[in-house]
Amino acid sequence: MKKILLIFIAITSIANAQKKDITLNEIWNGSFRTQRMNELNSMNGDFYTLLNFNKETRSTSVDKYSYETLKKVKTIVDSKDLNNLKYFENYVFNNNETKLILGIDIEPIYRRSSLGLFYVYDIASKSLQLIDKDKIQEPTFSPDNKKVAYAKNNNIYIKNLETNIVTQVTFDGLKNSIINGICDWVYEEEFEFVRAFKWSNDSKNIAYLRFDESEVPTFSMEIYGKTLYPTQHVFKYPKAGEKNSIVTLNLYNVSSKKSTKIDLGNYEYIPRFKWTKNTNILCATTLNRHQNNLNLYFINTTNFSSKVVFNEADKAYVDITNNLTFLSDNSFIWTSEKSGFNHIYHYSKTGKLIKQITKGNWEVTDFYGVNEKTKTLFYQSTEDGSINRTIYSINLNGKNKRRLTNSSGTNNASFSKNFNYFINSFSDVNTPPIYTLYNGKGEKLKEILNNNALLTRLKNYNLSPKEFFTLKTKNGEFNAWMIKPTNFSSANKYPLFMTQYSGPGSQSVSNTWNRSNDYWYELLAEKGYVIVCVDGRGTGFKGADFKKVTYKELGKYEVQDQIEAAKELGKNPYIDANEIGIWGWSYGGFMSANCILKGNDVFKMAIAVAPVTSWRFYDSIYTERYMQTPQENPSGYDDNSPLNYATLLKGKLLLVHGTGDDNVHFQNTMRFSNALIEANKPFDEAIYPDRTHGIYRGKNTRLHLYNKMTTFIEQNLKINKQTIKL
Repeated sequence: MKKILLIFIAITSIANAQKKDITLNEIWNGSFRTQRMNELNSMNGDFYTLLNFNKETRSTSVDKYSYETLKKVKTIVDSKDLNNLKYFENYVFNNNETKLILGIDIEPIYRRSSLGLFYVYDIASKSLQLIDKDKIQEPTFSPDNKKVAYAKNNNIYIKNLETNIVTQVTFDGLKNSIINGICDWVYEEEFEFVRAFKWSNDSKNIAYLRFDESEVPTFSMEIYGKTLYPTQHVFKYPKAGEKNSIVTLNLYNVSSKKSTKIDLGNYEYIPRFKWTKNTNILCATTLNRHQNNLNLYFINTTNFSSKVVFNEADKAYVDITNNLTFLSDNSFIWTSEKSGFNHIYHYSKTGKLIKQITKGNWEVTDFYGVNEKTKTLFYQSTEDGSINRTIYSINLNGKNKRRLTNSSGTNNASFSKNFNYFINSFSDVNTPPIYTLYNGKGEKLKEILNNNALLTRLKNYNLSPKEFFTLKTKNGEFNAWMIKPTNFSSANKYPLFMTQYSGPGSQSVSNTWNRSNDYWYELLAEKGYVIVCVDGRGTGFKGADFKKVTYKELGKYEVQDQIEAAKELGKNPYIDANEIGIWGWSYGGFMSANCILKGNDVFKMAIAVAPVTSWRFYDSIYTERYMQTPQENPSGYDDNSPLNYATLLKGKLLLVHGTGDDNVHFQNTMRFSNALIEANKPFDEAIYPDRTHGIYRGKNTRLHLYNKMTTFIEQNLKINKQTIKL
């Protein structure tokens, strides 16, 4: 038996020796990038469009395709045929699909916002019309196709496409003071939208938000650039407990050219507003500052009266989604966690519950819409397990539920406007994305695109499988995955490197294809590290109680869970319990910093990238949703802040931050660095000038960062060669 085993190991070693190791250069030069479908936009009828780039002509085009055949029907517009445009970067149709808005020279502002030059293209006449000579934001067609509304310099404008006359809607817009029709920084980041104006269905009114941020404290960042003297980026950023913008909902009448402020009672936030199916009824969502009491208002735009039609309260917080959907009778679809799990509800136009449509100890993770002709809803859920995503349909009355995708893994659907078809993107831990056409009944019609070529190429590399398991600790049972070293043997002892994010409602353990970091973990596994990820308490998709247990105590239970997970993993005979490290980015950086401090007897090293080091430094909406204000909950902020535990540092710590991070400010790392200095604790630091939260812009930025982190791991998380028996 021993001879056979030795021969087997020898053969395996020879086979592995013939394979290649992954390199950081390959990870960050796109060698393992998957093929993906261009962003798909569903059209009226059974058609969709794609924005395509022609390498030969160096032009961009909007091409129309049939869902039924997947073949191109026609080219709607090609930049090579336009005298004034060599290219365009995005497009949007008007309602009857006779015109498009084409954007060029797009420059980012923050995570979601941007500026650009925009043209209206008339399909019939093949003519171009410049909307404004200056760069603008969020140009939007009126439903009657005659006008375009847009934002410029914190004001709203309307251009009449028939007369070319531009009407200024608001006049008080001023940088760092008043914003009309565009969200302030914190709304954009945390409520996840930019355009804060919307046409009524009859094109007679525009509803818009006005932000008075004059009393919001100002934050400034030094921009080093390439000039002799640095400049400053100055913007309004409400930190936890500080003043927010005063936000009001207003209604502008196109004919009278007058704006009216809408009375919505007492509130702190207006995170959503939209027009209902009734032309004269506008809907607005309001939240209190604690974000645990939500009101849904219906506003009569003929007399400007408003009334609450629906209220939802929670002992912790109410999540904001984009799932509110109005049916033709003005009844509406709503999703809520009030049963303990996120599910779909149907309410009448007066706010009376008609039906809880979905039920069970699982979560609805996406709502795609309603086919009113067949009274069928389409959604994505965790019914196939919390690490998986599956597409389902169900009748409006809660009956006839049907599973539309059979493969277990991550399924994401893009439906046609009429819900006759959908294109499904599927992947799992072993399968890179496959795009497949289905009809609305869940019948698979045709495979569109796969990544088999990537799978074939990856066979040439030394890769270890990602293994999912449930980790049991004294704090509970948690989803986890593990990547073992190449040529793993349970007779050996390996250092353990843990990765996590851990933020409220997040998920790092999911049955999906590799991201860039997964290839880095494979690289580390090739070197002899065991890589593990554990989703502890506070993460998502396992019910409201599991997620909201961290309320008012961010960093307490999550850190406990990572420490206990490390201890439990260290009991395995193949783990060297004296060589355990952890890393994370953003919330994960907050976690890894806390873990090496509060778990200094467990973790030997840690890397914290762009970490929050005190929630007092972070924005009001995100932080107070989970923590209330620092004035109300000082212990929740301070008892879990790395700033207050610097004296506990024993192991090796690497702090990484970009100085241009408008989200988690460089201030966090500087204050933590100072706390470590005052405690006379040695640590390492890597600062990336002018890089934002993602630390990716600029030549070789990510490559440099991951080289730095890999070297740090190798130097401080040792592989004991004597324990490795080949």
